[in-house]
Amino acid sequence: MRSPNVLVICSDEHARRYSTCYGNSNVHTPTLNRLAKQSTVFDNAYTPSPICIPARAALATGNQVHEIGCWSSAQAYEGQTESWMHRSREHGSTVMSFGKLHFRSGDDDNGFTESILPMYLANSGAGWPHSLLRDPLPDYPATHELASRIGSGESEYTEYDRKVTAAACDWLSKHSTKHRSKPWVLFVSFVSPHYPLTAPDNFYQLYQSKKLLPKVKRGCPDHAVLNEIRKFFNYDDHFTDELREEAIKNYFGLISFLDHNIGQVLKTLENTTSTRDTLVIYISDHGEMLGHLGFWTKSVMYEDSSGIPLLAAGKGFNPGRCSAPVSLTNIHNTVLEAIGVKHPAADSCLQESLQSIAATPDTPRFTISQYHDGGTPVGFFMLRKHNWKLVHYAGGHPAQLFDLKNDPWEINDIAAQPTSRRQIEQLQRQLFEILDPNQVIEDYTRDQIAQIEKFGGREAILAMSDFGHTPVQ
Repeated sequence: MRSPNVLVICSDEHARRYSTCYGNSNVHTPTLNRLAKQSTVFDNAYTPSPICIPARAALATGNQVHEIGCWSSAQAYEGQTESWMHRSREHGSTVMSFGKLHFRSGDDDNGFTESILPMYLANSGAGWPHSLLRDPLPDYPATHELASRIGSGESEYTEYDRKVTAAACDWLSKHSTKHRSKPWVLFVSFVSPHYPLTAPDNFYQLYQSKKLLPKVKRGCPDHAVLNEIRKFFNYDDHFTDELREEAIKNYFGLISFLDHNIGQVLKTLENTTSTRDTLVIYISDHGEMLGHLGFWTKSVMYEDSSGIPLLAAGKGFNPGRCSAPVSLTNIHNTVLEAIGVKHPAADSCLQESLQSIAATPDTPRFTISQYHDGGTPVGFFMLRKHNWKLVHYAGGHPAQLFDLKNDPWEINDIAAQPTSRRQIEQLQRQLFEILDPNQVIEDYTRDQIAQIEKFGGREAILAMSDFGHTPVQ
């Protein structure tokens, strides 16, 4: 029996919390709602790193950030580690990408048969080298851009996503039925709802008459590392209360715009290929804080930054919900298993296929995330297991602990409570079994110093082009 085709749809900066299928009735997402009804909905999916470039490298390879050395926004995937795209292509499948990749360059063999409208790193593949500078942290004046570009209309990103949608639909219409001997694999990657927070007017109007301020807490937590991050990424300083509400309406509008584009792709799929013959996966690379705790965008381990939506519909997945913690790294073996490619047995649940996880949802599992990019004086790590989330900071800074069942908005860090000591020790033991934080810090520090030297030193980096979001090239 022929293996199914695979369609992986990826968005950028879609926080799990802001989806109807995850309980938010304010967000208008009819396409994702329909897909969710056919899918296993993973309630506790996470990014391996809450920043685009490391997250997408881990998604491609199925490896954790510390295993591939794609630490920052200036250290991207360049085909150096075999990906599920390479393995699928070697299997004889046509492997296509449409839209944002955030890999280093099209000069690298990233594993695709062809990449259409790819978005690679800015600065001719250098990315954002300012992310490498830590001691001291540089200034980042581009934060004013987030609040200054709010309002309905078109942006370079919405125009780009329309082109990505048209290209994916065109390929499905013309080519999807021509590849019958082997399943095809498509990666359709949108930029929405990533800022600039400018939503096309018809989608913005869905929210114009609503009061949409979410349940956010404005004050930054009293933690030395988080205070430094908040100071560097000082987006919130540029907002008024009115602008905050406008930002939320445009963010929701961009989610609805994304949903509309996904709907066009899925409708074309239905018209050209039986959806029963295609495994459809929806993911995002990371989330968006949207002002909660004084943070915007990502780069922290709170749920709105590190938590992502993940839906899987097709062979191996039954409609329903799965509470097991999972990661974008699980996509690697999920795709290979779907198209019939043998892969090594998973060393841990971090590499397990989603088919296996969906079939045995009650097996105890965990997942991790880590951040070693710009705006922080030290790297940090997250481990999620059961209802608990541990955030472990380098440099001797205190850990954070959250009980997500009783505190889903992570208002109360209970790490300092005497009753939490045992729980922290257990979670730290689990984290240290996966990686040695001290060794990881040594590794990324060495690699990032070498990268700074490659760019000509600190002053040369400060003279390079700086930006708030990757330009469409």
